[in-house]
Amino acid sequence: MPLTLFYGVPEGCSFGSIVALEWSGVQYNLCRVDMPETVSGVDYKRINAVGETPTLMLPDGRLVSESMAILGHIAAKTIDKGLGFAPGSPEDDRLKQMLAFLNTCFFNAFSPLWYAIEHPLTDEAREALRAYGIAKVEHAHAQLETLLDGRKWLVGDGKSLADAYFMGIARWNDFHKVVDRTAYPALNGLYQRLLDDPAVRFAHAIEHAEEATSAGGFLGHVTLGDMLGRLEKAA
Repeated sequence: MPLTLFYGVPEGCSFGSIVALEWSGVQYNLCRVDMPETVSGVDYKRINAVGETPTLMLPDGRLVSESMAILGHIAAKTIDKGLGFAPGSPEDDRLKQMLAFLNTCFFNAFSPLWYAIEHPLTDEAREALRAYGIAKVEHAHAQLETLLDGRKWLVGDGKSLADAYFMGIARWNDFHKVVDRTAYPALNGLYQRLLDDPAVRFAHAIEHAEEATSAGGFLGHVTLGDMLGRLEKAA
């Protein structure tokens, strides 16, 4: 059984994992999970107990949830491709550092903006929350520009799984229209390079249910019902 990634939309956190799977070249399926209906339902919670995406089902039926864990799993399997690195190496330390920063700082900076959209608030509260979010996003962009230090990629001389995760978050700025990305030359350069990447274009098309051409090992979509059946067989 190939890998299967359960992903949610719109603008989902699963985007980076889809890009990573495309880059890895491994064979995999995708299972689209509607949000918020299906993702919070009883059936899906058999896949992910807290009702979130993404989750990766391995060939033996084991489940790996949370983007950091999924990307870590893929990284360990793609050292020969330069997407991951030998444990304990300087490159691996930098990869983990970058993923941690992206998860705790860059990702988190957008949280107030998403909350302001997704929850009922007074106009005054919404504006205050949005102002707070804008300041956080600007600060996170400035921090990442410093960490890039003029390099083309987040880790080493080529793209790594940190770049895949970065793209899934950085595109949120296009939705919220918070900062002028060109004010951060290294970050903007990275973003523009990734826009042209076939795996990024594929993940974008997948999210929007458009015709998508895989440059990796994508085998097609499967249903949640199919995957629950496989899970029972693997138990």
